Amino acid sequence: MKLVIAEKPSVAMSLAAVLGATERKDGYLEGSGYLVSWCVGHLLELAQPEAYKEQYAKWRYEDLPILPENWKYEVPKDKKTQLALLCRLMKDKRVDSVVCATDAGREGELIFRLVYEYAGCNKPMERLWISSMEDAAIREGFDRLRPGSDYDKLYDAAVCRAGADWLIGINATRLFSVLYGVTLNVGRVMSPTLALLVQRESDIESFISKPFYVPEITCGGFTASGEKMTERSEAEKIRMDCDHNSAFVRSVEKQVKTIQPPRLYDLTTLQRECNRIYGYTAQQTLDYVTTSMQSPFSNILSAYSFLGRISPFSSTAIRFIWYPALSRYTSTEVAFSSSISFPFTLITCISPP
Repeated sequence: MKLVIAEKPSVAMSLAAVLGATERKDGYLEGSGYLVSWCVGHLLELAQPEAYKEQYAKWRYEDLPILPENWKYEVPKDKKTQLALLCRLMKDKRVDSVVCATDAGREGELIFRLVYEYAGCNKPMERLWISSMEDAAIREGFDRLRPGSDYDKLYDAAVCRAGADWLIGINATRLFSVLYGVTLNVGRVMSPTLALLVQRESDIESFISKPFYVPEITCGGFTASGEKMTERSEAEKIRMDCDHNSAFVRSVEKQVKTIQPPRLYDLTTLQRECNRIYGYTAQQTLDYVTTSMQSPFSNILSAYSFLGRISPFSSTAIRFIWYPALSRYTSTEVAFSSSISFPFTLITCISPP
């Protein structure tokens, strides 16, 4: 029997449906020779400094830098139950191999490997590497499982990234906070991003508008434009030189281009679009998507879902399930009166009773 561990409950449900593991248990599904369970994000996190030395509980300049020789991990209180379940399943005598089915990437590899090592599991490990949650892609992925050792370097990279984040975040945050007497959060990603925003804001505030001039020639059905010029006299000279003269079209090119239909949203693109159109923060979009995908209705058609806004005339939230634009489906825009509308290719919508 194989134990399949996914990263999120919604993904586990989709995998289980394809594998035939339809018998629901407490925290996992079983059937057709598979046990399918899940992590809930990171079940193990790097421990705080005080776990290494009690003196690190206080922020002091003299203790910096804090450089652990070996990393320690701790289990968040709300994750202990699921971690204990996974450890028990890995030790189950019926299980002869474990399949890592977390997200295909560095972070997904880290989430699984930490649990695998924490459980002290030495059973053969295989890796499911797919980028689509369609049934055919899942079946193909399980037909082509790879040895977990093929991804050892990916795991090493994930550990290095997590360690670097910890070292920079803990030490730099404590350093600047102690120096300036106020909590100043510093991070590997956060600080450079904030610097870009500050620099951009400074550029906007110091921007001085300067006029420019573009000579244009109207030629029947189109207009030819020259380069931008800072001096009006230069543009006027070109205009005067062209007045009452003939223009010659030297070449005409025609191109036939094929434009592919838009792809499904990935999370980053969806967050960007929701911010541009609706003003949502990245976290808001992530929360809405996560809430929808972990809903009991998430096993319908696809794992791609989105939680719609609540209608002012109803107390129920509406879920939308959509696929890429296909010829046999009709693209439509769903709207709730004064509430926000979501332009999706609508397949079905479910309203919880």
